[in-house]
Amino acid sequence: MDRSRAFEELKLRIENPNLIKHSLSVEAIMRKLADYFHDDVDLWGITGLVHDIDLERVQNDMDQHGMMGGDILEALDFDETIVYAVRAHNPGNNYSRRRKIDKALFCADPMSGLITACALILQEKKLEKVDQAFVLKRFYEKGFARGANREQIATCEELGLTLEQFIQFSLEAMKEISSDLGL
Repeated sequence: MDRSRAFEELKLRIENPNLIKHSLSVEAIMRKLADYFHDDVDLWGITGLVHDIDLERVQNDMDQHGMMGGDILEALDFDETIVYAVRAHNPGNNYSRRRKIDKALFCADPMSGLITACALILQEKKLEKVDQAFVLKRFYEKGFARGANREQIATCEELGLTLEQFIQFSLEAMKEISSDLGL
């Protein structure tokens, strides 16, 4: 599955422009991490891109999220590594995160939301104004961006990354596509 076809399949199933931007953010973070770990950048990127392909279809039934996504991707003949990682990114599915790609997707998903929220509270609403220290400070504010699961983000340590390193990689990745994100 090439990236352009994966993106088309995503857009066929996701209409919310903010969810598309979230998918692009997670894709960028996954690509950055794959490069750092000298792994398959395209495989990791596509995994990030399509990880929420079922979100509008499950209509907030998080018990189905990821499982249905995996089923959709399997039917479209996506690589089994992608299918598994998509299923494993929802902790409710009880799939073990056994590979780096699984672990990376699990923590990249909420990190993208945290960084986006950091940009949106600034007057300029631009990622260029956000730095690692700003994100780290907001990470420890319990009332900020409550949907960005801090425990899930902190599992970056399973990849051998400190929280600071993970924030930096994620922020750099999202800044590289800031025009696509409107941030």
